[in-house]
Amino acid sequence: MRRLRPVLIILALVALAALGWQLFLRPAPARTLTGYVEGERLYLSAPVSGAVAQLYVREGGRVEAGGRTFLIDPRVQRAQADSAAAGVGAAQARVEDLSKGQRAEELSVYDAELQAALASERQADADYNRIAPLVRQGIYAPARLDQVRAARDAARAQTAAVRRRREVATLGARQDAVAQARQQAVQAEGGLAEANARLGQLSPVAPAAARVEQVFYRPGEWAPANQPILALLPDREVKLVFFVPEAEMARYRTGRTVRFGCDGCAGEGQARITWVSARPEFTPPILYNRGSRDRLVYRVEALPANAATLNPGLPVDVTPLEAD
Repeated sequence: MRRLRPVLIILALVALAALGWQLFLRPAPARTLTGYVEGERLYLSAPVSGAVAQLYVREGGRVEAGGRTFLIDPRVQRAQADSAAAGVGAAQARVEDLSKGQRAEELSVYDAELQAALASERQADADYNRIAPLVRQGIYAPARLDQVRAARDAARAQTAAVRRRREVATLGARQDAVAQARQQAVQAEGGLAEANARLGQLSPVAPAAARVEQVFYRPGEWAPANQPILALLPDREVKLVFFVPEAEMARYRTGRTVRFGCDGCAGEGQARITWVSARPEFTPPILYNRGSRDRLVYRVEALPANAATLNPGLPVDVTPLEAD
């Protein structure tokens, strides 16, 4: 027993030294703020029912901003657009026709009538010039002069009337009729624009660079109107969500940059704070631990620089900001 006593004393001293190192000398682990990656999906659909004709993306792949996504069979809408285009052409042709006046063939009829009226007027003038001296000489009665004068005046009036009809024929339709035709042309152009817009909605483009999260309908399948055909996860909708203790809240402001890490991430990433909650909340249950249980925290959101490589739901550790 006496031989074991020194050994027991040495073991006790070693245990006390290890405990003292753990309590006083061991460096405190680096504190981090716990959070996760969150993403808002964007669902693309068509306003009309139809079969999916083309699918330009694949599930799990990426699409750039403005890139094509899918195409609904456009034959019906294309026919409607062609019909609207024909309506625009007809309306514009009517405006031009009403603005130009009558055709050359129709004007030639007025020209012939005018020549005949001029010939009658010349004949009437000749008769008047011949009869007037004879009446003054007493050869003809004054009533004869009245007759040739009336015939001359009638011939002149007929010539003036034909000439005026010829001038009016070159003016085109009335102003209000032309204005009405122009309004109908504008209405037809609006119908064409609407048809083209519907045609363009059959093949929407990606509003931003995004990841293709899920495809709901494949080529050949019938897709109901306004039913999502695929879901995108835009890079701009991927964000970090983490929680800051109430005592450190003043350090976190919109525009500041934080550093974070995650399992499987290649090195440390950076994110810019875009939103800070104005009201505190208790630590979410999913983030409970011994150090944060039942503490008031503020929710903070930040846009990561490497959003395209982060998956929603991925836990992240955010390095706390130092005081200014």
